[in-house]
Amino acid sequence: MPSYSIAILAIYAGFGLLELWRSNLLAKPEQTRDDGIVEAVSMAMLLVVTQPMILFGSATLMGFVAPQWAGALADINVFAAIALFLVLDDMTQYWWHRASHSFAWLYNLHRAHHNARYMSMRLVYRNNLFYYAMMPGLWLSGVLIYLGLGWVYAGYLIVKMTVIIGAHSDVAWDKPLYRIKWLSPVMWLVERTISTPATHHAHHGRHADDPAVHYKGNYGNLLFFWDVLFGTAKITRTYPHSYGVENLPEATLGQQLMWPVFAETKNNEVGERVAEPAA
Repeated sequence: MPSYSIAILAIYAGFGLLELWRSNLLAKPEQTRDDGIVEAVSMAMLLVVTQPMILFGSATLMGFVAPQWAGALADINVFAAIALFLVLDDMTQYWWHRASHSFAWLYNLHRAHHNARYMSMRLVYRNNLFYYAMMPGLWLSGVLIYLGLGWVYAGYLIVKMTVIIGAHSDVAWDKPLYRIKWLSPVMWLVERTISTPATHHAHHGRHADDPAVHYKGNYGNLLFFWDVLFGTAKITRTYPHSYGVENLPEATLGQQLMWPVFAETKNNEVGERVAEPAA
């Protein structure tokens, strides 16, 4: 296992221990039997199969298409290399995430991530099994690794996953910092740069009439700056009263993990769901 994967799993486990201590990791509010299954299966599939397959597959394709480009960017400036990952991985993931809340068929691949009625680091890898396989940012990251930027990807991914795991955790690291008056200008900058629990929890809020909810925005993963830049940001420094999706039929285990192979809902309706909960 690569050293960066070990580091990410250690960070993931650290947030898990924090939730186990502070907020009951294994028994979240309104948790169902299906929740644990979806989270365990989707996480294992991504880390063991999907991500390695994509990174290897994209490099293999590049070897056929452009063998002369192997390692071509290995000597570029580290800041330029980071910028390439921020644009080709993180910004494209922003648009992929935004599209997932704009098109009904794509929302069905992302629905599992929002189906949980709680926030937790457990949600980080929770998605339909086909969702990540189609994510452009993973394929483009594989291309950048082929071009010689694997040394940057390792550090970049550790930072990115630390931010994402922290943004999903229900032990909100930003909440106590908002109470410190002299830190307010610093937090103003932080919350417009990276995803924080307050901004990302808003995206997972259940009810549109909750002032802290903004599920039609706050799509950023590592950088919240993309939301600021593209006009989808909402910053309240507050947290939703409840989480999940509203105005949609309840999804089955099969639909969450393998739509469209299993397209039924629990009330036996079949077909596309609306792209996002109705306002």
